[in-house]
Order: sequence, then C-alpha cells, then structure tokens
Amino acid sequence: MHYLNFSGFIKGAVSKHCSGVIAVALFVALIGSGVSASISAASALSAQPHHDQTLKYVNYFVERYHYRKTRLDDPLSSRILDRYLDALDANRSYFLAEDIESFEALRFELDDYLGSHNTDPLFSIFNRYRGRVIDRIDYALRLLQQPFDFSVDETYPFDRTEAPWAIDAAALNDLWRRRVKNDYLVLKLEGKQEEEIVDTLSDRYQQQRRRILQISSQDVFQTIINAYMSAIEPHTGYFSPRATENFKIRMSLSLEGIGAVLQSQNEFTVVQRVVPGGPAELDGSLRPGDRITGVGQGDGDPIVDVIGWRLDDVVDLIRGPKGSIVRLKIRPDPKTGKSESHILALTRDQIKLEEQAAQSMLLEVIGPVEVRRVGVIDIPTFYVDFDARSRGDADYRSTTRDVRSLISNLEREGVDGLIIDLRGNGGGALAEATELTGLFIDSGPVVQVRDARGRTSVNRDPNKGIAYAGPLAVIVDRDSASASEIFSGAIQDYRRGIIIGEPTYGKGTVQNLINLDPYSKDQEQPLGQLKLTIAQFFRINGESTQHRGVVPDFVLPGAGPDLPYGEKALDNALPFAQIDAAAFSRFADSGVNLEQLREVHSRRVIDDPDFTYLAGIRELDLALTQSTEVSLLENQRKAERDQRETEQQRIFDNLKNAYGFSDDADELSEDLPRDAVLLESARILTDMSIGSLGDRLVVQLVQDTTAPLANAEKHHNEIGQ
Repeated sequence: MHYLNFSGFIKGAVSKHCSGVIAVALFVALIGSGVSASISAASALSAQPHHDQTLKYVNYFVERYHYRKTRLDDPLSSRILDRYLDALDANRSYFLAEDIESFEALRFELDDYLGSHNTDPLFSIFNRYRGRVIDRIDYALRLLQQPFDFSVDETYPFDRTEAPWAIDAAALNDLWRRRVKNDYLVLKLEGKQEEEIVDTLSDRYQQQRRRILQISSQDVFQTIINAYMSAIEPHTGYFSPRATENFKIRMSLSLEGIGAVLQSQNEFTVVQRVVPGGPAELDGSLRPGDRITGVGQGDGDPIVDVIGWRLDDVVDLIRGPKGSIVRLKIRPDPKTGKSESHILALTRDQIKLEEQAAQSMLLEVIGPVEVRRVGVIDIPTFYVDFDARSRGDADYRSTTRDVRSLISNLEREGVDGLIIDLRGNGGGALAEATELTGLFIDSGPVVQVRDARGRTSVNRDPNKGIAYAGPLAVIVDRDSASASEIFSGAIQDYRRGIIIGEPTYGKGTVQNLINLDPYSKDQEQPLGQLKLTIAQFFRINGESTQHRGVVPDFVLPGAGPDLPYGEKALDNALPFAQIDAAAFSRFADSGVNLEQLREVHSRRVIDDPDFTYLAGIRELDLALTQSTEVSLLENQRKAERDQRETEQQRIFDNLKNAYGFSDDADELSEDLPRDAVLLESARILTDMSIGSLGDRLVVQLVQDTTAPLANAEKHHNEIGQ
C-alpha cells in the first residue's frame, strides 16, 4: 500500500431536493421523541466543523478513483442505511421496530444528505441508539436486584441477526430479562456465589454504560463513513486521525512511548504487561496490574487525573516524541497489598513491536534412517515502515528485510527445507508481497494489476538473485488474504514450492491510502485517511484470487469449523475475473510427483493423533456454531456443559494416550495439543526434498525463536503505547 496525494479543484455537491434542510429538521424531531432521558439534548453528539470537509473529499475520491464505478444515488443510499444500522445494532437488541420504521424516511434520502456533506440525520440515529443502550443497561442493572428462576423452561436467543426487531418495550424487556438471566447462569455454572455474580455483572454493565457515554463525535463520524464505504465494496474504508496513527504503528511495528501494554478495567487504566527493551522495563518500577491514575507532561506540567477516561485517550497522553518525559501517577496492583500512589517519570523512546514481526524456528524431521532440519518463518502481516522509507532511511523496517535476515540465520544453522507460514496473515503492503516473492525467484513477474480504466501493469521482482534456493513450502489458511495470496499464488505458479493448508480468503483487490490531512483548512485539525480500492490484482497465470483464493497443493483442515467464509461470503464483493497470463518461466523442474506425495501424506494423516484431535474439536465447534439460542434451564445447561466437557476430555485423552501419557497423569506435556498442520507440512516438505522417508515421521522442535508448537489462542484487547 502507498499513500496517495491528489490535488485538484473540488466542487461542493448540491442536494437534488431544495427542501433538504427542512427535511433534516423534521427527521431529527421525529426520531428525537421517546429517547432516553439519560441523553439530554445538551449531551447529544453532532458533526464537528471538519467533518463536512472530510466528507467532501471522501465523495470526491470515491466518485473519481474507486475501481467500481460509483454514484451516490438512491440504491446506494438504501445500502448505507442498512450497513449503518448493522454497525450500531447488528444483533437487534436495542432499537425497537418503531425506531426502524422512523428511519425508513431516510432510506432514499441519505445520498442527498451525504452529497451535501451533511451527516446530521445519521448522528440523530446514533443519539437514539445511545439512548436505547443506556435504557437497556439501566434495566439490566435493575434486574440484578431480583432473583431468577432457573427451573422455568425458556431459552435465550443469543443470535438475533436475522430476527425481527422488538415490537415494543415490553418485548425488548423480555429479551433483556432472558439475556441477563443467561449472563447470571453462565457465572452460576462456573461455581460463583450470588453476591459475586451480582457484583461481576454490575461491574460489567456499568463498564458498558461508561463506554457508550465515552463515544465521541469522531467515533460516530468514522462509523458513518465506514457504513458508506462498505456499502460500495468491502475493503474501502475510512481511518479517523487516531485510527490512522494506530494503522501506522501496525505497519511500521514501532511507536514512540514508554513500552507498556494497557487495558481498561472498570474505570482504571491497568498495565497488562511491559514491552521488552522499552523504557518501562528498563526502569523496572512499572509492573503488570499497576493502575495509571494520572498523566503529566515533562518535569513541570500538572498531573491530569485519568480515572474513568477512555483507554485510547489515556494512551494519547502517554505517547509522545522520543526523548521527552512523561510522568505517571501509579496506584500499585491491589494484589500487592500496597495502596500508596507514587509518581514515575519515564523518558519516551522508540518501541519496536518485535512480537508482531516475522520470526523463525527450527524443526527436526526424524525418519527411520535420516534426520532432516526444516526452518519455519512465521509472517503475521506484510509490514513496512512507510514513513521511514519515504524519508530515505537506509535501515527502514519491512517484512522482506526481516525475512532475508531470518533466512541467513537459518542457513547458518543448516536447513534442508524452508516453510513460510502465512496462516492468519490478512495481507498488508503490496510492494512487500512482490519483494518477498523475489527472495525465492531469480527474476520475473510476480503479480498483474488492473486499474479502474482497464489498464494492466505487471509488478516484477525488483532485485535479481535468490536469497533461498532450496525446497520451499508455504502454509496458508482461510484467513490468509491479499498480499498472502499474491505471494502464495506466485510461488505456486512458478512451481517454486508447494502450498499447504486451506483455500485462502479470496481477496483480489488493491487499496491505496489517501492522506486527507493536506486538504484540511486548519492544519491543526487532521482529517484522517481514506482506504480506497483502486485496482484488482491477478496471478501471473491470469487468474484472479477474488472469491476463489489460492487452492493449496495439499489441502489440510484448519482449526475453525467448515462454514461459508471469506470474500465469497460477502454480498457486495467484486466478482471473479481473468486476464491473459504474463510471460514467465517456471522454476527448474524438480521432478516432484505431487500425486505420489499426496498418497504418502494421506496414509500418514489417517491415523495421525494430532489430526484426529483436530477433527474432533472441529466437530464440537461446528455443533456450537449452528445453534442460535441456549436453554435457561439450569439442569439442562449443566448437563449440556458436562457432556461437552466429557467429549472434549475424551478427545484429549485419546491424544495423550497416542503420545504415551496415561489418562490420570498429573503432568501433561505442554506441547499438547500440537500444531498438526505445521508438523505435517514439515513431513511433506521432507518427502518432497529427499523422497518419502516412510509413513511415520517424528517432528520435534530444535530451536524456537517464536511461539511453541502448542496451539495458543491470542486475544488482542489491549492497546500498546
């Protein structure tokens, strides 16, 4: 992805209805009735002065440069309304049917308002939504003061995405009574006592109340524009100034701050962990669990109390230029028994987010006679420090540079084959996909790009030479998208290596980031960025990855249930297309017989303990995903839980027994369950590189510079700064 700056005279749009202003006023009055008294007119959110300017440029760029020819008209207006309501209340748990009926007045009018850079009606919808949310939370808190009868045979419909809207307040009250009852039952089944359950749920609902009241006009505006953009095409979107900054951090894998990961707990900002090598770790005073209650700048600025603040607002105060000082008021973790607050002064520095960078490990594949070493490089995303590169910094960070270094390290260790793991990699910079491919081919085209005018260009390997010429495999799954599909598709087309895993996501479009800040009338007020779909990419064989994705040479199951997924599951994605193939020469023919390798692989996985375990868990997960409601009978829920836990334990016991652990073993290997797909990929690659070593190959970890082979689910619900 690149930043694009366009210049030109942009004319303001004029509504085709001269009575538009009157219509807005009438609509606001219409939906304003019946809104919670908790939201007064004084606290209602509205568009800020710079929003109309931002929308003006959004309209301009979308109409002129989007790959899909777009008109802001009545059909698009209808889709925008639906997307916006889904963004606010996808589970249909807050709005009433009468609300939705009143919003219908806007179905074919939003094109006029947005064309005139007017978002007032959409802000009014949000204010109605916020009032409804507060009403629901207040009702939930009142419900906690009364007992629940778990012997009544009723259900809670937790998935209401296709359900009708609640007809009136009584129907919504009944839905929420069952929702709170379910929340209570979940904790009760965990063994918690009544007082603890009430306290836990009360804290949870109060936190939700605080969050809805902390939403800003900028948040609402971003939601509005993204509803507008997603109604055009799934991958076009808008980044607010704050979201833009976070995007840059994700792409550059660096930021300037103190090196701590923070999260919200009730009204406090709490240290979740410190980043290795950052100022916080080097100082040694800040510890996980500590609460940041105040922030001050420099040596003399006053400490600002941040209790009750939004997490990202606190982070904005803590981040700052390298070399500057920030003072934190720290209340120690309550678990330490200490209660006295203290002031901690830290000098900000550049923090490198190494956990999100490409990393490597070394595996050994042990056969009857020979032992082979396989290097693995895990690439979470195709990152590049755009700003550093544009400044001409010689040592800017990128995926390709990191992978080249990792390859050199692995080759010094001695490897017989290399695996590139792209599972979960949703893409990133287009140029990085091209350059990374160039590490494995000498020269040639990597991807073809067709713009909105139908012009096709070819992105070629920019550097002659090969960083690694040995046996190669690429692992993908259904979350591997975009740049991951460019890389894996090129490797497959050149027959440079084999692709293993699930069919990929199926995203075949190119986005550019358009920086809107230069167009701001007030240079102190940034406008954010527009992520605009400007082209479609095609493999060098002429096929698009759109909808179809990249189909692996060896299809292995992933961890998720087999459900409709990816680009083909989206209702307004671009269709599949095909163009002429580019001129290219395949990599030297290795003489590999894929059918023979597939036969060996198939025999191996039939009784493989790791794949048997994976299949069992997938089957259990599929049963859960097919349900849309749960019983509120305590005895039935307990029986269902016990049955599920028994089945999970049975599947795990079979895995333990297969690896020689007894059912009642006190200590279990930390490597169970293991990464079945990675281990089998190493076996397949070994078969390919030296011929089949047999049906039973043992794979073990030799050197780990990344994560263990054990599957680990990561939850990213915190903000680093």
